[in-house]
Amino acid sequence: MNGLIYIGYAVAVLLAVIAVGHVLMDNRQPAKTMAWALVILFVPLIGVVLYLFFGVNHRKRRLVNSRQMDELTKRSMLNFVEQHDLRVPERHKQLVDLFINQNLSLPFRDNQVDIITDGYAFIPELLKDIAHARHHIHMVMYIFEDDELGSLLSDALIAKAREGVKVRIIYDDVGCWRVHHRFFEQLREEGVEVEPFLPVHFPSFTSKANYRNHRKVIVIDGRVGYIGGMNIARRYVKGIERRTLPWRDTMLRLQGGVVYALQRTFLVDWYFVDRTLITDRVYYPPLSEALTAKSQQLIAQIVTSGPTSPYPEIMQGYVRAILAARRYIYIQTPYFLPTDSVLFALKTAAMAGIDVRVMCPLRSDARFTEWASRSYLRELYEAGARVLFYQTGFLHSKLMVIDDSLSTCGSTNVDFRSFENNFEANVFLFDEGTALRFKKVFADDESQSVSLADLPSRLHPRFWARLWESLTRLFSPLL
Repeated sequence: MNGLIYIGYAVAVLLAVIAVGHVLMDNRQPAKTMAWALVILFVPLIGVVLYLFFGVNHRKRRLVNSRQMDELTKRSMLNFVEQHDLRVPERHKQLVDLFINQNLSLPFRDNQVDIITDGYAFIPELLKDIAHARHHIHMVMYIFEDDELGSLLSDALIAKAREGVKVRIIYDDVGCWRVHHRFFEQLREEGVEVEPFLPVHFPSFTSKANYRNHRKVIVIDGRVGYIGGMNIARRYVKGIERRTLPWRDTMLRLQGGVVYALQRTFLVDWYFVDRTLITDRVYYPPLSEALTAKSQQLIAQIVTSGPTSPYPEIMQGYVRAILAARRYIYIQTPYFLPTDSVLFALKTAAMAGIDVRVMCPLRSDARFTEWASRSYLRELYEAGARVLFYQTGFLHSKLMVIDDSLSTCGSTNVDFRSFENNFEANVFLFDEGTALRFKKVFADDESQSVSLADLPSRLHPRFWARLWESLTRLFSPLL
């Protein structure tokens, strides 16, 4: 019996050594390397299993050849899109060029943006646009729940499919792991094309579970688009189950040229899951004269990022925008586990006298992540930033506004997973009026928030709490 124990122990140690060697040879960020090494060494068997499922870096293998697909679909889009007198604000030209050079994320003029800050406004507006659809409805959702709200949306989509409207849905297989397959099968039976994103069936589970499509993108007839942080789930209108906390999130309704880029984002994702390349002109309809007349040259860029890209596009954009700020930087994020470059940029801005404010929920839906974020937020506070906690409900909004001139909103959290592992999408808006509207949204939420300076238990935690924060922070690159 003792011999078997010794053999098992030796095998566990050998596997741990091999796994740590694999981590070291991958040449990833030192913080992430150390985090995985600690997990593997302290809990060898569990650590090795977790590393196989969530730690192995498959970027070099390219789950899909997204680079070539991006080039192909963007060229096809360019055949249908012409822009005259596109004037990018000189101050933001380098940021715009950065996105263009990374993966040809093009800026578009002639746009209209409506900011939606709760599910009660989002769902009726979406249902109205669905009812007006005549040609197609495209949807990418991280979560599409089989609840009252999900059933309401599925009924509306089925009704349009019966009318002959082409309806395509992509859902994330991990985000919807609790949704019964019958829910999506019913949609398929009614003529809706539904595909999961990177389904996680063993043994391919280990190569896919860590890379999720976290985007929330909707395109209707190529004329109206939605992007932001809202999923299709009851909690957006009824609060968190068993807690009665309302969710505060931000979704944008877009019209204008930027919808072309949103359409391309969906079509690339559709090729990922269906291997069907769609490039017809009908998906890029001409803009109406009424829209171009009142759009007032609002410039917008859709920026996507994912683990198959050679650069972390959205993270680089955040760093560039933060370092270019002159007066203020306001950020909302449900989770604050920043990469070293983002944290350094924010601390640099704060110490240079920029008004840096970061808002997170007072009570998170992920307790371990909340504890891991506390030391980061305190570090930012000590650099001179203002840290705020939204206390009226759960803040799930993901936005940033800078200097009354730049704003961005989408699916990207300020954390390692969004910046490095997830497929994300944000819209960057270069317009003073839009930035001022985002600023007002932030100010309204700030009036329902409490400052870290007014929370002594978080600002000056006791020894054991500080120790736990430090331990959970070690795993932040893995969360």
